[in-house]
Amino acid sequence: MFNPDLRNVLKDHTSRYSLVTAIAKRARDISTEAQENDEILNDKPVSIALDEIISGKFQVVEPEEIRNI
Repeated sequence: MFNPDLRNVLKDHTSRYSLVTAIAKRARDISTEAQENDEILNDKPVSIALDEIISGKFQVVEPEEIRNI
């Protein structure tokens, strides 16, 4: 099971809720793109999305009003 250390991702005042929501949205996009292109994914879309966010390919952007909560 892929269980990364999320402290590096959450250090930029990203809430866990925002992180989970962003990963779910990106995973849906990955799955949709794979279906449209008739691709077979070797990894699960959630794992790919999490890896992309951790590596910095995608960034979680939160509204200003919840950053300081």
